[in-house]
Amino acid sequence: MVLVLTLISVIAGGGLAYVNMVTQEPIAEINAKNLQDGIKRVILGDTPGELKVDEPVETDGYVIYPTDKGTAVKAVTNGFGGPLEVLVGFDESGTILGYTILSTVETPGLGVKADTWFQKGGKGDIIGLNPGKKELKVSKDGGDIDAITASTITSRAFLNAVNAAYHAFKGNTTDVYSGASAQNGNKSLSGTSERQRKEEQK
Repeated sequence: MVLVLTLISVIAGGGLAYVNMVTQEPIAEINAKNLQDGIKRVILGDTPGELKVDEPVETDGYVIYPTDKGTAVKAVTNGFGGPLEVLVGFDESGTILGYTILSTVETPGLGVKADTWFQKGGKGDIIGLNPGKKELKVSKDGGDIDAITASTITSRAFLNAVNAAYHAFKGNTTDVYSGASAQNGNKSLSGTSERQRKEEQK
């Protein structure tokens, strides 16, 4: 029985390794294309045209993609359900041109609304704002941005990521925005209390 189980494990492990080897390159190509499409979307929006993207620059955990029409910055923060990866486009003055969510594990139907909630015309519209002139915060924390309904923590995480992307763009990255914070902007969600989690339902 031990030999049979060992043989089954070896075969299963070999099968998984083979599948991983076969799919690794196609997955990498898809991710690269999604990133390129994302960069174009956050810089040009719906405006047709070509975009020249220079070599990316990594700094303090952020990735900066300079282009001939603006700069895209990828930032990762901790949302309600886990990592939230955001790509934000800025013009030369730091004004937000656009954004897209590259990956998220937020609650379906609630946290995932961040992909559209903060877009131009959305209830929490941040397009055209400059985080350098005024830090982006939800109204519950004294800011001007309407949080996603029943998803305050996700909204804070998203805005923290955008603020962080701006500071990376300006070459002034800090740990303040590295994770979704409580109202004082300094506590990571890794230790989120039950009271804070219940706040999502308000």
